[in-house]
Amino acid sequence: MCGIAGIISTNPHNVSRQRLQAMTDSIAHRGPESDGFWINKTHNVGFGHRRLSIIDLSESGAQPMHYAGRYTITYNGEIYNYVEVKKQLLSKGYQFTSSCDTEVVLAAYACYGKNCLDYFDGMFAFAIWDEEEQTLFCARDRFGEKPFYYSHDENGFLFASEMKALWAAGTPRHADSSMLLNYLTIGYTNDPTDLSRTFFKNIGSLPAAHYFECRLSVTNSGLGFAVIPYWHLDKETRTNINENDAIEKFSELFQTSVKRRLRSDVAIGTSLSGGLDSSSIVATIHALLGGGNYSQSAFSAIFPGFDKDESKQVALVAEKFKLNSYAVSPTGDELVNDLEKLFYHQEEPFQSSSIYAQYKVYELAKQYGVTVLLDGQGADETLAGYHQYYHWYWQELILRSKFKKQKAEQQKAKEMGVDVSWGWKNYLAAYLPALTAQQLEKRVSRQQRRHPDINSDFFMANADRMSVYKPVTDKLNDILYFNTMQTGLVELLRYADRNSMAHSREVRLPFLNHELVQFIFSLPSHFKIKDGWTKWILRQSMSYVLPNEITWRTDKVGFEPPQQLWMQQPAMIENIYESRRKLVKQGILRSSVLQKPIDKQSAHAAGNFDWRYLCAAQCF
Repeated sequence: MCGIAGIISTNPHNVSRQRLQAMTDSIAHRGPESDGFWINKTHNVGFGHRRLSIIDLSESGAQPMHYAGRYTITYNGEIYNYVEVKKQLLSKGYQFTSSCDTEVVLAAYACYGKNCLDYFDGMFAFAIWDEEEQTLFCARDRFGEKPFYYSHDENGFLFASEMKALWAAGTPRHADSSMLLNYLTIGYTNDPTDLSRTFFKNIGSLPAAHYFECRLSVTNSGLGFAVIPYWHLDKETRTNINENDAIEKFSELFQTSVKRRLRSDVAIGTSLSGGLDSSSIVATIHALLGGGNYSQSAFSAIFPGFDKDESKQVALVAEKFKLNSYAVSPTGDELVNDLEKLFYHQEEPFQSSSIYAQYKVYELAKQYGVTVLLDGQGADETLAGYHQYYHWYWQELILRSKFKKQKAEQQKAKEMGVDVSWGWKNYLAAYLPALTAQQLEKRVSRQQRRHPDINSDFFMANADRMSVYKPVTDKLNDILYFNTMQTGLVELLRYADRNSMAHSREVRLPFLNHELVQFIFSLPSHFKIKDGWTKWILRQSMSYVLPNEITWRTDKVGFEPPQQLWMQQPAMIENIYESRRKLVKQGILRSSVLQKPIDKQSAHAAGNFDWRYLCAAQCF
């Protein structure tokens, strides 16, 4: 929901309606219905807002919004439990003039201060100005579903939902060469050791589950602030619970999460891939909204004839729950035509063309007038949904001397056709996790140095700021935490936000309710992987709800399009060569790359270098 922008400066000439207008105009796609502006009387603070109305469609929900003659907010997101929070605040004497969640955020801040964040179940990025205290308070949700970018110099502090708004206000657009080097060589789209870094110098990202507050001082032309965490996902504490109680508790938390995320004054649908996660959401909505008395709209991307196509599974779920099912089949020609728009909205490089399928799904939803979509992202990272997680679970069993259990689990996976290599190095890794992490980092660094296309001068100039990081992993939760809070999910949430907002759609993620995620992390590992099955507790909770062909699928398809085929398109080949030429001109790639044929790789291939060249060139 929406786009935000703001300027804070001790120099009133820096805070102008014209500058705010330029910022919000650049992100009009995030809120095409209206814009709003506010500048305080002393002209040291200005907020801008673009509105996509979801809850309370009246003018009462317009922003920037004021409260108690003191607080002003510009806010992007949804607080799904705003009904419950509002009830608590009413009991304390706080009053409301609207039925939207924005006013609840303001009243909660007036009541609890920075501790208001502890009460919210939602996705959000917001800034609140306290005119009485001359204090700015900014915060981002626990997993980083909604973005918050900022830049600051001697002229003041700027923030916005997207970087293009900062550029519109005059922030220089200079690529961060060390981030590009990491991306080109090993595919990192963020720095897992510093989540504030972006692909552009002088632009930071407020990390998930963090806030900052600062007081504006006329004696200090700059705006100093400290970024502070307000929530931590506990991956160490274990709960003692039996299987039946665990399944019941998981189902209860998941249903509550879905129910809250259905609160809306506009049409809601689902993104349906045909996999377990999105199908579970469809099934839960079906149960919550009266079964056959409610017809859901579901939107899918399918690729008939492609070996990773999931159209059969989509059709199976659609038939089971009587869905209004709509599908799109993106093509290579369409991708070429949409590349410029895709790069414009994403702003930073991305891993593969997989996000284009998502982009087209949200476009399809817009065509059918559905504003809000529930999506299954987050389940794979929290519930160990990828086959790669077998490694760490088996190593955890070895470390805990459960050798027979490890052998049995390995055999079960093999019987299901899961091909996971396992040898003496894995046994060694189980007993020496710190050394293993160190050796993996060294191996990746060697890969970077040996990259055949990188200009040696460019490499040497940026090698000291490269960030190769492998976590110390002695249990499954360690790698799940890393992929949930430091990388993996971090990039997927960025893609989802930009793709949905490109079409003025809102995406909601039931698997990322923080109470649900914390409960999952408190469970022993065998609730996530058991008898060879990944996401065991989710499968159990859906075993009598979904068709067996969905619940007990053994293949894992990561929403993959036929990228290898798409990269054979003549226009795509020319785009890649042009990108190579641009990177050679920038001194990033060796000139010898211009004589190499295009290496057409699948979306999830490790050596997807030509796709990275295509994306990286857009930074210049």
